[in-house]
Formats: sequence, C-alpha cells, structure tokens
Amino acid sequence: MSWIDSSIMSRKAVARGATTGEHYISIEDQGEFHYVYGGYVDPTISIDPGSIVTVETHDAFEGKIKSDSDIPSELLNFPYLNPQSGPIFVNGAEKGDTLAVYIKSIIPRGPEPSGTTVLLPEFGGLVATSDTALLNAPLPERVKKLNVDVDLGVKWNDKIMLPYDPFIGTIGTSPEIEAISSLVPDYYGGNMDLPNVQPGSIIYLPVNLEGAFLYLGDCHAVQGDGELSGVAVEMPSTTSIQVDLIKNWTIKTPRLENKECYMTIGSARPMEDAARQAYRELVRWLAADFGFEELDAYMFLSQAGRLRVGNMVDPKYTLGASVLKSLVGLSK
Repeated sequence: MSWIDSSIMSRKAVARGATTGEHYISIEDQGEFHYVYGGYVDPTISIDPGSIVTVETHDAFEGKIKSDSDIPSELLNFPYLNPQSGPIFVNGAEKGDTLAVYIKSIIPRGPEPSGTTVLLPEFGGLVATSDTALLNAPLPERVKKLNVDVDLGVKWNDKIMLPYDPFIGTIGTSPEIEAISSLVPDYYGGNMDLPNVQPGSIIYLPVNLEGAFLYLGDCHAVQGDGELSGVAVEMPSTTSIQVDLIKNWTIKTPRLENKECYMTIGSARPMEDAARQAYRELVRWLAADFGFEELDAYMFLSQAGRLRVGNMVDPKYTLGASVLKSLVGLSK
C-alpha cells in the first residue's frame, strides 16, 4: 500500500484519492498569464475534486531570457515576473475548506537549455535591496543557461552536475478580497520557493473564497535552501497535479505532507517570525489532530522539530517546520 492511501487527502477529502477526471492546460489554453493572486479574473477551467490537471507552465521570466548574453534588466518588466497559470476553479470549494494538491510530476518543457538562473540588480540574499537599503552599487547582471535532463541532472559546467530535484516554486489559492503580487508568499501560499513542494508531496492550501481559485507556476529544476541569489534554476514545465477538497477543515497557513513528515509553512519578515509562524501552526496541529496537549507539543517540537528554509529573498521569507510521521502517527 502506498503512503498516499493513508494520507490526510485520501482519508478526509471528497474524492478520497480517486481520480474523477483529467484536464490539460496548454500555454495556448492559458492565454494571458497572471501576476497577482486574486479572485477578480475568470477561471481558466473548472474541475471537480479528484481531478488530475496537467499544466504547461512558463519559467519565472515568461521565456524572455534566451541566452547567456542577455541583459535581464533590458528584457524584464518588474513587477511582471513569476507568471501564474490558472486560476483553477474547484467545484464545491467554500471559505473554510482546504484544497489538497498532490504533486504527481514535474517535467522540463521546451528545447534545451531549458534552465535559467540570473543575477538581477538589487535582488538576492547577499546584496543591497530596496528593503535593505545600502550605499553599495548593484552587482553586475549575469545569465547562465543550463541543460536540464530528468535522468542525468542539471549541467552546471563540465565538472559539476546538479541533481534534478524539481518543485513548484509558486502555488496557492486566492485571498478572499486582496489581489497580491505573485512574487509574495503569505497565508494563501504563493511564492514560497520551498523545495518540499515536490513530486510525491501533498500541499494543503486554505480556501478563502468560493471555488478556491488555484494558481501555480515558477517551477524549479533545483534550488538550494534559501534561494540565496534570489533565483533558482528556473524552467518551463509540464506539471501534473491532482486536486481534491477537504470540507470544513480550516487551516490558517499552508501545510504539507509527504511519506516521511508533516509540515507547516510560515511566510513573514524577519525570518525568525516566519519560523515562529510555522512552528506555532505545527504546535496547534499536533494539539488538534494528534492527541498532544499544546504545551507538551511545544516542548516536544523543541526536541523533534525540523526547519527548512524556502526563500530568504522574497518580500516575505518562507520556512517550513516539520515533524516525522514515525514519531506522531496518523492524524485524527
């Protein structure tokens, strides 16, 4: 039996892990991409819970950077970065419910080199930015185009091959009333850049309005903890997800489940507030669904909790706090 059969999605969601339909969103089907998360646009498609949706996504630069000699600032129009596919309207989803999104596969799309990483002016973890205002001049712009092979990995140079370790950098539901840039992570998900949002994982996202309005994009071939320079190996992809719906399970921020662990995700600045947010939600989850008394859960996580840095470069930083399933068992 696969761990998916005992997952929260399979035990609590409407379709209980069964496939109820299959859909495809091509680049042509998508048409206009979106740069904000919000409920003020028409959905690209409507689906029933349990549907598998395969989406052709753009890279974070909408394919505008094509060679090592390109100058990003001459081609990109900030803040029109991080194009999102969707939104996907999920039938029956209402405020207070939770979407369960099982990530089935992420495959590079288009001709090689399909991977792109860059240095952008005043963007990154070790440079002055508009938020961290310093007098030093920006670093020079630089582009590196990279071949991405599912089996061989990401070719950094003739000596170094990075593992192909793909994930969805940006995925989330619409806020209830706001329209928020797709560059920002927050309580609805968004630009978390968390490598755990990878094939074989289920991400749980709060539903804030009817239909949920699920967006996704910004897939990465590989990324280190923190996304230090502000840019991973960005790539266009063909990404398959299965979307289910858990009625009346209300969560404050995104959660994640994989074969080994449960995780809660916090996005805030400074970074310690993102950690606090993530751990607070994990404490409360253990108390609500795993039989812990809240203060005991707090003490327990001081010994058994794990912390993963998603990004330390976006308008809000993202961290995931997790605990091994083997230590806490199944949720109620």
